Amino acid sequence: MFNFKSIKTKLIIYLICFALYLALKEHDFVFLFKAFLAAAAAVIIESLILYFKVKKIQISESPVITGLIIGYVLSADEAWWKFVGVCILAIGSKHVIRFKKKHIFNPAVFGIFIATVLWGVSTQWKGTYGWYVLIPLGVYFIYKINKIELFIGYAVSSLVLFGAQAYLQKINPLNIFGYFSYFYIFVMVIEPKTSPIKKTGKYLFGVGLAVLIFLLTEEGVKFDAELCALLVLNMFVPLLNKIPERRRLV
Repeated sequence: MFNFKSIKTKLIIYLICFALYLALKEHDFVFLFKAFLAAAAAVIIESLILYFKVKKIQISESPVITGLIIGYVLSADEAWWKFVGVCILAIGSKHVIRFKKKHIFNPAVFGIFIATVLWGVSTQWKGTYGWYVLIPLGVYFIYKINKIELFIGYAVSSLVLFGAQAYLQKINPLNIFGYFSYFYIFVMVIEPKTSPIKKTGKYLFGVGLAVLIFLLTEEGVKFDAELCALLVLNMFVPLLNKIPERRRLV
């Protein structure tokens, strides 16, 4: 059930409001329809799977978030059934690909990436450069779900790597701020259940993600480097969570 005090419900409200803003600003109501379609499809698919498992209809917040993210990232030009198909892949991954009773991959990222490989679907990353909205609210969510170390590791590493590259290529390093995918950073990367819970692990996750994105980008891979990198780092989360934390001396 939905709880307006929960961080998940707040994220849903935020994503819906941002989608409405983008649709009105850009007169793109096809995007809005596909985003709501994906959210509805994700909820129905999750509910059906849970019904077969526990013989009880349950509606939760997580599939709504997954569906909305798919609506933002997947191109609105794609056929409606591909949005449903991506939702099936995303929600299905939560219940099939598991380790110690927990899903490994960020569902939306898994569904979108597999669909780009299997069906050749295109992405649009709607609103991803809207830093004026995504940064202030993103910082709030990072603080609330305790992912500050992850963000610092990713942000610092990205700035160092891409900043050095810009310097060597005699490009203004400040230009890199215009290329960052802020929706990816402040909505997808920090997903709580598929990222580390310990400080050291969060730092390493962020650094590793930035390094892998940089390397894949430099190699000129044909697939989405950011989606692939996040899935790879998701697989290392169980190991990162085993890293012992240093005890503070009293």
